Amino acid sequence: MISEQRIAPATAMPSFGALIDRANGLVQTIATPSMVQLALRLALAVPFWRSGILKWTGFLKLSDVAVTLFTDEFMLHLPGGPYHYPIPATMAFLSGCGEIMFPVLLVLGLGTRFAALGLLFMTVIVELTVPDGWPVHITWAAMALAIMAYGPGRVSLDHLFCRFVMRPDR
Repeated sequence: MISEQRIAPATAMPSFGALIDRANGLVQTIATPSMVQLALRLALAVPFWRSGILKWTGFLKLSDVAVTLFTDEFMLHLPGGPYHYPIPATMAFLSGCGEIMFPVLLVLGLGTRFAALGLLFMTVIVELTVPDGWPVHITWAAMALAIMAYGPGRVSLDHLFCRFVMRPDR
C-alpha cells in the first residue's frame, strides 16, 4: 500500500533571512563592543610589552644590549639617510619606559586613549627604523587608532572613573 506523504508548508521551516538574523545575533552577543575594545587593547599591548621587558635588567636599569642597539644597530630611515639615533642612551631609556608603561595602561584601561597615542607614535618610530616591517606596523597603527577613536570600553578603569567619579549621580 502506498502511503501519502505530505510536504510541510514553507512557513514551518525558518526562512534563510531568519537564520541569518539568528547568526548575526549570536555573533553580536559574542563580539560586544566592550569585548572587542578589550581585545584590541590586549593585542596592542603584548608586542610592545615583550619588546620593552627585554630592555631592562632591573628597576630603571637598562640592559647594555638596549643601549648598543640604539647606538650601533638601529637607524632612522629618513630621506637622505639612514641616520644614527641622536642621544642613543636617552632614546633607549625612553623607548624602554614607553614599551612598559603604555601597555600596562592599556591593559588596565587607564588613560587609554593617551596610551594608544603613545604607542601610535612609537609605531611610527619603529616603522622609520624597520621600514620592511610595515605589514605588522600598519596593524599596530590600526589598533591604536581604533582605541583612540572608540575608547577603552566598559571593561576599563577609565570607564569606572568616568562612571563613579566624574558623574557620581549615576
